[in-house]
Amino acid sequence: MGLSLLCLVPLIPLLGAIVNGIGAGTLPRKVVSAIGAGSVGLSFLIALVCFFGLLALPPEARRVTQALFSWIQSGDFHAEVRFALDPLSAVMMLVVTGVGFLIHLYSTGYMGHEKAYGRFFAYLNLFTFSMLTLVLADNFVLMFLGWEGVGLCSYLLIGFWYERPAAAEAGKKAASNKSGKKNERGQ
Repeated sequence: MGLSLLCLVPLIPLLGAIVNGIGAGTLPRKVVSAIGAGSVGLSFLIALVCFFGLLALPPEARRVTQALFSWIQSGDFHAEVRFALDPLSAVMMLVVTGVGFLIHLYSTGYMGHEKAYGRFFAYLNLFTFSMLTLVLADNFVLMFLGWEGVGLCSYLLIGFWYERPAAAEAGKKAASNKSGKKNERGQ
């Protein structure tokens, strides 16, 4: 039963991102906070259930997959949206959802005065979804999608205060220089 809930771990923060993104500017802050932090908290609880479900299996059977749908088919190439849970991904799933929940809770106070409160929580939930996709992906195509989602959300969160020139520059720098290496001019 517990392991059948695996797909909900990343999908609940995605749902939170969609609701907060659509309702940005119209939903009350308390509702945005409940959706943002609540979706990641619920994801953490489901991740715990999946983790203990995985521990209940014999050691040689501690790798389960859950396919959602076939995504790309071209000739012999076939990629599915399929999540995999093994001991390493289970620990990382708990780290992402547990720490992510604490970050969401902290952000409710830290960002409480911002005009674009709903937009921020939509980005933060999307970041959580992308991290979970990266950690739980069962193929390189889906893992790449998670990786690029993390990059996009990093850009969005770093450049959140785009009206401020320094934040806008930092966002552009993060987007153009993902590897962290200096360019030819030493910047």
